[in-house]
Amino acid sequence: MSQEKTIVSGMAGRYALALFELAKDSNSTDSVASDLNSFNALIQENPDLQRFLKSPVFSAEEQMKALTALLEKARIEGITAKFLKLVASKRRLFALSNMIRDFNLLNDSDKGVTRAKVTAAVDLKPEYMESLKGALAALSGGKTVEIAVKVDPSLMGSLIVQLGSRMIESALKTKLKSIRTCMKEVG
Repeated sequence: MSQEKTIVSGMAGRYALALFELAKDSNSTDSVASDLNSFNALIQENPDLQRFLKSPVFSAEEQMKALTALLEKARIEGITAKFLKLVASKRRLFALSNMIRDFNLLNDSDKGVTRAKVTAAVDLKPEYMESLKGALAALSGGKTVEIAVKVDPSLMGSLIVQLGSRMIESALKTKLKSIRTCMKEVG
């Protein structure tokens, strides 16, 4: 548990840790993570829902009523639904995104998974993805690496990788800018 405390902190971290321990005790961390991520996707897609969750204007009862309807529509039940209703009753929905993030950090740490965000100039071929996963696994101390890829043609070649809190950049655009800066200093 001491390692888990270093991963998350604050109010959102305490809620996430409590949910994680409950989910782990009932062998349901994967289903809870899936439900939380589905609900988080709903939040991200809907600016009105974001405002509703963060607004202090709505009472706990109003938030609970709307949340119950949302959970039914999204088919989220069990531990996750009870947790979200508890968060609403305690008037903590404003911190829900942080709770979900912290739950995922705890779940990933428990499973030995590291997440990487890769920005590339073009779509990466499957064989290159496997090679990249292997290289990133070695960098992360042998952990399993899950990669989310974003394509940005303005990179002009190469990659930008965020592995945990580490940034690894080999973009040609950045190197050209650096060379240009050096040339201005010389001239």
